Formats: sequence, C-alpha cells, structure tokens
Amino acid sequence: MPVATYEQYCKMMDTAYANHYAFPAINVFDMESINGVLAGLAEAHSDGIIQMSFGGAQHASGTLKDMYLGALALANHVHLMAEKYNIFVALHTDHCQNDKVDTFMIPLIEETERRRAAGLPNLFNSHMFDGSALPHKENVKIAKGLLERCAKSQLVLEVEAGVVGGEEDGVIGMGECADPDECKAIADLGVTMLAAGIGNIHGKYPENWAGLSFETLDAIQQKTGDMPLVLHGGTGIPDDMIKKAISLGVAKINVNTECQLVFAEATRKYI
Repeated sequence: MPVATYEQYCKMMDTAYANHYAFPAINVFDMESINGVLAGLAEAHSDGIIQMSFGGAQHASGTLKDMYLGALALANHVHLMAEKYNIFVALHTDHCQNDKVDTFMIPLIEETERRRAAGLPNLFNSHMFDGSALPHKENVKIAKGLLERCAKSQLVLEVEAGVVGGEEDGVIGMGECADPDECKAIADLGVTMLAAGIGNIHGKYPENWAGLSFETLDAIQQKTGDMPLVLHGGTGIPDDMIKKAISLGVAKINVNTECQLVFAEATRKYI
C-alpha cells in the first residue's frame, strides 16, 4: 500500500492509543534496512512507522554527508517499495535538535510543500523537534512556530520534553523525567504527539538502571489528555514495562539499538 496519508496516520495513532497498543517506529539508514523493516512488518501483518535520524540520513548520502539528500533518498525508496506490501507505513524523522532544524527539518518540510503544490503526496508524515535541552519557554516557542508551519501541509509534529538519556548521533543526554506541567504547555499548543522523558535511555540499558517512572508517565497522561505518547529508547525495556507504558498512553515505541545489535551479531557470525 502507499505510504499512509495524513488522515490514515492520525487514525493509526488515535486507534492505537484508544485500544492500548503501540506501533514500532524503526530507525533506518539505507535501502537494506528499509527493505528489512517492510518485510518484517508484512510478515507480522502489522502497520508501522519507518523513521530516520539526521545521522542515519547523513550515512545514506555516502561521502556527501548531506542529511537532507540522504533523507530524501531514503524516503523516496520507502514510497516506491511500500506500494508492494499489504500494510500501511508512515514516514517520520527522529530527533532534530534546534541546531539541525534549518539544515534537516526545514528543507524536508519545503520538499513536502513543493510536492503538495505539484499535486503529489507528502514526502514525510511527521517530523520530530527535540528542544528538550533548551529552556522550557524556548522549547515551546520554537515548537509553536514549527507546528504552525507543519499544520499547513498536514504534517504531524512530535515534540520532546525531558531529556532522554544515553547517546544518539553523538548527542549525549544525561536523562531526566519530564515535568508534567511543561508537557501540558506543549500539548496546549495543539501538538498531537509528545515524547516525554520518563527514565528511558538511548542505547543499551545498564544493569543498575532504575526503570521507567510510571508515576511521571501517569501524571503526564492526566495533564495532556487523550494524546498519543512516544517512548524513546525502546531496546532493552522489559516486556512488562512496555505493556505498562502502553496502558498509560504510549502509542509509538522507537527501536534502533536492537536492530544494530542483531545486525552486528549476524555479521560477526558470517565473518
């Protein structure tokens, strides 16, 4: 099936939230990883989300190291291949910190604007702005402007509050639980997808990890209402915690490290 439309994507997320399940949002970085995700989703008879970070997109551009061109190439490959599978997939860009907005997110929004003007479907379904390291008021201000721009092209904007721990694309977060009141301020902007730090970590979880803060997650859900929440750092979280998080409003779970670990192990065995 073609990449999901805006209406189909919104229905996917709202239905997942209402029925207490979550979609996997799997990071890709080349054609092979995209093909693997599509095949895996089809085998599981599951819709899903294919996403890329600026680092993954940069990798896809080869020696050019151009995150915009890499994301464009990956997204176009998804659009071509997804039509051959009997599932819906949505396209999303992962963590875009403030210093990458003008070189990563905005050019991709502009590409969608050009496509829409030509009567073509959106390039991506959603983008993520990660202003969690900024002061709260600045995070809200920038998110508000991006939300207004995205809304004009039926693009969903994911916003983060509370810093996810660990490292991704060279960005290291110490990890902190989000303030439920700050989450409410972001939700009040009209944001329909919120990533909130609840003790989750990018990369492998250490043995002394304290676990997810369900008290924080519960408070966030109560403050933000019926809005799908996003859990980053999905690799290594025990199944019972995943299920508990879903029961408290999580409808999108990011998976990246798990795929890297499996790939590394298979490569090791082959060599």
